[in-house]
Parts: sequence; structure tokens; C-alpha cells
Amino acid sequence: MQIEGRSNMNKFDELLKIFSIKLRTVLSKLNIDFYHLQEIRLRINAPLIIIYDNRELFVTGDAELVKSHLQAIIITKNEIRETMEYISNYSLYAFEDEIKQGFITISGGHRIGIAGKTILENDMIKGMKHISFINIRLAHQVKGCADTVLPYLINDKANGIYHTLIISPPRCGKTTLLRDVIRQFSDGSSYLPGMSIGVVDERSEIGACYMGIPQNELGIRTDILDCCPKAKGMMMLIRSMSPQIIAVDEVGSKEDLEAIDYVISCGCKLIATVHGSSIEDIKSKPILSELMKKKLFERYVILSNLSSIGHLEEIYDAMGNRLYVAK
Repeated sequence: MQIEGRSNMNKFDELLKIFSIKLRTVLSKLNIDFYHLQEIRLRINAPLIIIYDNRELFVTGDAELVKSHLQAIIITKNEIRETMEYISNYSLYAFEDEIKQGFITISGGHRIGIAGKTILENDMIKGMKHISFINIRLAHQVKGCADTVLPYLINDKANGIYHTLIISPPRCGKTTLLRDVIRQFSDGSSYLPGMSIGVVDERSEIGACYMGIPQNELGIRTDILDCCPKAKGMMMLIRSMSPQIIAVDEVGSKEDLEAIDYVISCGCKLIATVHGSSIEDIKSKPILSELMKKKLFERYVILSNLSSIGHLEEIYDAMGNRLYVAK
């Protein structure tokens, strides 16, 4: 694989160890830049797929990338089984708590999404068996990607920040942007002292904790609740960690709205993300429209993938005034 920089090469070599021998051999020969590799999908009796630079491509046995599935490697039951053995180090039971939520986080912060037959007990998911579908989502931290956004989020008059909602379609970099905003506000800079931040990382994507240790850099003043429901986690952090800022990914439920009200009423600042394509899109969603009516958020950051992944489109204030538009 052609990879820029020794650091990226080492990261990919480490990632390759989780795949079956056959898949490892093929993937190691791909002529791509690891930095732009987003997902690797394994589905039983289906072609090997990667998401690369926001494009879906199929992988052939000769390590070629093609647009047609007819030439691709077909994933067998054995490839799935062997890959899961390497992912879990032959101890799948040790990951029971994570499997209940449908994913496993591995060293490097990469998230392994899994699907198969769920095991239920009293209408609660107890575990999973016959795992037949695997989605490896690669963790790429982009330091400095929030540089353009940050000046618009700082409230100079109050020596703090504005309540901020980052709006973005899937795969457009909202979590990557959130991660860098957290890191920079936590570490502090010449224009804003470092602030204590509490992160509720429900799907282990922001900090990507592995055995309790975040694999991504979130700053020296950041505390993380990993694999914790957002609404419960926000309240727990307020009560126990005294954060100045709470950061969460993908809000949208009624419980989230109630927790957001609680966070703001406690005088804590909030930075959150949500799936959407525009302000109008958010207004059309019942729960999220309530947030806008209450004017709880003071800044709205809109991302897209029109020119590149994570492209900053617009920034609005609470009154709907446009503060920034991409040129």
C-alpha cells in the first residue's frame, strides 16, 4: 500500500493484523493513501467494499479497486470468523459489553461495527452470535481542522464560548470537527484559556477509548464518559466533574433535549452535532425544531462534502443571521 509518512504506514500495519490472512494479503497491496481510507466492509457472501475519499469501491483479488462488484472478492464465512478471532484476540466473550451495543473499539481508535443474530433476554440485547457483517470505521484525527470555525464560537464579552450545534450529513466530518474543537478549547490558546470539558462518547467515536485510554487527543482538561447514553451522561458529568463545556455527538431524542435544557440551565456551555443538511432541514424535525424555537444554541455550523469532506459551508447565530459563508 502506498501510504504517505511512516506514521500512517505504522498505523495501517497495525490495522492489518485484525483481518484474515487472505484479506490481509490483498489489503496490504492496495495502492491508496491510508489517510483517505474511511471504511472497510465485510459482508458474508458479498463483495469486499471500501469507502475511500467518500467513494464506494470494490476490491479484487489482485488488489485493484473497481466500480463493479462483479470482479470483487467475495467474503466467506471463514473470512468473517477468522477476522473476528483476530479482532477479539480469540476472546470474544471479553467484549460482551461492547458487543451489546453493536461495536468494538480497537487499538488506534478504529471502531468495528458488527451485525448478526442478537440474543435477547427480557427484551434487552444480551449479546450477539452468528456475526456475519463487519464494518471497520477508521479513526483519522485531523488537528487544526477547526481553525476557521473557532473564532466564531468564542464569546469575547463573556470570556467563554457560545452554545454550538454542528450540522452535517453523514460522512461529512462533523465528528472530526467536534474532536478538534474539543482539543483546542481544552488545551487553550493565546485567545482563550483552556477550559474543563466533559465528553459523552456514546459510540466511542470522539475519544475512541481503548481499555479506558482515549486514542484520539482531546486536550489536557477533558474527561470522557465512554459508551454512555448521551442524556444520562450529560447529567452525570454536570454532577460529578464540574465541566465548563459539555460535548456530545449526534443529538436528536426527546431525552437529549431534556438533558440539553439541564446542561444549559446549570450554566455549562454545550457543543453538539446532529445529522442534517441545512438549517431548514433541522427545522423540519420535530424534536430538533424545539431546540431552534427555544434559541438554546447560539451558533450553527453547517458542513458539506461539496468540494471536500468536512467542507465548512455556513455559520449562523441564534437569530438566523449568517456570520460566515464559503466563498
